[in-house]
Amino acid sequence: MNRTEILNQIKQLSRCDLLVVGGGATGCGIALDAASRGLSVVLVEQNDFAEGTSGRSSKLVHGGVRYLEMAVKHFDRDQYQLVKEGLHERYYFLRNAPHLCHPLPLISPLYRWSQLPYVWIGLKLYDLLAGQHGLGPSGYADYQRTLEEVPLLQKEGLKGGIRYYDGQFNDSRMALSLALCAASHGALIINHMEAVELLKQGNKISGALLKDRLSGEQFALPAAAVVNATGPFSDQLRQLDDPQVHPLLAVSSGVHLVLDAGYPPPKAGLLLSETEDQRVLFLLPWQGRCLVGTTDQAAELREHPQVVEEDIDYLLRHLSQVLDPAPTRENITAVWCGLRPLVHDPRAHDSARVLRDFVIEESSSGLFTIAGGKWTSYRRMAEKLVDKVVANLNLNAAACLSKDLPVHGAQGWQPGGWQQLVTDFPAIQEVEINPFILGSRRVKSVAVDARLRVTKQ
Repeated sequence: MNRTEILNQIKQLSRCDLLVVGGGATGCGIALDAASRGLSVVLVEQNDFAEGTSGRSSKLVHGGVRYLEMAVKHFDRDQYQLVKEGLHERYYFLRNAPHLCHPLPLISPLYRWSQLPYVWIGLKLYDLLAGQHGLGPSGYADYQRTLEEVPLLQKEGLKGGIRYYDGQFNDSRMALSLALCAASHGALIINHMEAVELLKQGNKISGALLKDRLSGEQFALPAAAVVNATGPFSDQLRQLDDPQVHPLLAVSSGVHLVLDAGYPPPKAGLLLSETEDQRVLFLLPWQGRCLVGTTDQAAELREHPQVVEEDIDYLLRHLSQVLDPAPTRENITAVWCGLRPLVHDPRAHDSARVLRDFVIEESSSGLFTIAGGKWTSYRRMAEKLVDKVVANLNLNAAACLSKDLPVHGAQGWQPGGWQQLVTDFPAIQEVEINPFILGSRRVKSVAVDARLRVTKQ
């Protein structure tokens, strides 16, 4: 996409159907859903696509094991429904982006036999809720199988583990693929563009004043509907509409870290459920390393959140209880922090217990806000939001197509396609490459003409 050309096209618009503010998972999903229905769409992102929360996730496509536990413990129908819908959305997610996603086995280790019935029943219920959209059956893995898949587990007292399935994906590339797919359906997508003011005719929103963060230029864009998909910053845009509006979100921080080559990636992810504050932690294979996360602490809203030392200590402390040898700060090669936009619940005592569902709100002046949710549910969130906009504004649009719409890059993709490349082109050397690019952690690099180049990542 040529940004200058797109900018000129946006300036020439007399009006668009949807102006989507926010270029993360939700905003890109909405742009794709709306454009594929035939609506005219402009999406603006004040930084870069997936620069914030959507590019700093746990890289998991999941229904939510912990939410299911809460549903059972507290007879919470909302949590139960959230998990069920999440598991079905997981299926559409993996099916529509097979080049960026894959099923991932995970193991919950057992150090007491008394844990076995509780964990086994819970994960079988997880399978049951997934129904025909399951990724594989959960079951008991004995001591030897558990260590084969997660060799750095502490062996003393280990009884085995319960093995189940979720999905793993490349979050930043997924957001870009959604944006590109939306563009292929006619949406105009642009980054480093900020909505600095909401324009109104009478008491109704009629568009927004946009500011190009690269040039400083400002211009007005009329729109039938303005959609607030700014994640943790949703309340800021809502306050541009109404300075007296009550906050909708409780923001928390999620910190992840990556361990060095001394901690080789496990064959299966590791689910740690017995933490000091009843959260769930994961140790996952990622890019040839171990990804660990996440924390969940109340946080201050800021554009570029910083990792705090206490969160690193928290993760290392829990890893020391299950890994041998225990990792130290010297083993950390990368850390990042993302802000979670959690729908505020005044009855919740901490952010870990806030329901991970989403809400859609239409203000009296016509600002559509969608907040909360998680990566796995981006498609459903987009469908519900566009349905509401179309119905409320009586727009001429087709029915939702996103359940069966492959994202950019999925067309013609074949598992193991890299093997054909190795056969078709002379190999020069072996290099480690990103498994999400060609589907294998180790392949031979090839040098060819301008039509194809496979290089070390």
